[in-house]
Order: sequence, then structure tokens, then C-alpha cells
Amino acid sequence: MIIAIGSDHAGADLKKELAGFIRDQGISLIDVGPEGSAGPVDYPDFGEKVSLLVSGGQADRGVLICGTGIGMSIVANKFPGIRAALCSEPLSARLSRQHNDSNILVLGGRIIGPVMAREVLGVWLDTAFEGGRHAGRLMKITNIEEKTSKE
Repeated sequence: MIIAIGSDHAGADLKKELAGFIRDQGISLIDVGPEGSAGPVDYPDFGEKVSLLVSGGQADRGVLICGTGIGMSIVANKFPGIRAALCSEPLSARLSRQHNDSNILVLGGRIIGPVMAREVLGVWLDTAFEGGRHAGRLMKITNIEEKTSKE
């Protein structure tokens, strides 16, 4: 599995923490930045980079972090095939994978602490999509996505 990760300045510390956690799991990581403490950066820039990698198949899944997670969620869900889920606790993370086959996990760096973030990420990484009745619902989402992209 290959995970792409990115953040804005508000999520940079948590990104660094989670990048280490991902590597410790033996998972390949693409870190799109930002690097160091360059000051404020714009979340759409890094949300776009991760979303393009996942949407284009260069990464299997992605992790995005901004202050609340809301901005990154909005950005990521603009891309074809992306199902970004903003999660602050393990149950939402598990259900976002089981029922929605989420492929980008979004976290709020100012909302969730590092211990809970690691737990949420661990559950999200370890949970498979259930398929079944949920697959039909995802197909409906894909059809909506295709229809609206043609308009």
C-alpha cells in the first residue's frame, strides 16, 4: 500500500507525527509537504497534490490535515473518484472504510490530538470495504460524479 500525506501549516505537526506512524507500519509514504516551518501555506495546494496522487492511482489512499479538516475535505472531494472522510474518532473512521470505501482520511490538526489521531488512522488503515449493498451506493455516487462532470 502507498499512502500520500499532506497538510497546511495548522496540520504540519500532526502530519509529521502520522508520517512516522505510517512508516512504522511498514507502509510506503509520499509526503507532499509542507516541509519545515516555512510559515502559513494554503491548504488547497496540498489537498490538490494528495488528491491527484490518489485519483490518478499513484497512491492507494491519502491523509490530509488542516486546522479543522473542513477545508481539506472540500478540496479533496472535488476530484474524480475521491471519497474523503473527515473523522475525529475511530467509529467514523471504521464506517467510512466499511460503508463508503473512503480513500482519503481527513483530520483536523486543531481538533484532534496525536494519540487519538494515531488510533483513528490505525483503524482507517486496517479496515476493509464491505462491498455488498454499499457497492451499489458507491456506484450511484460515481454516476452522479460522471453526470455532473459532463455538465
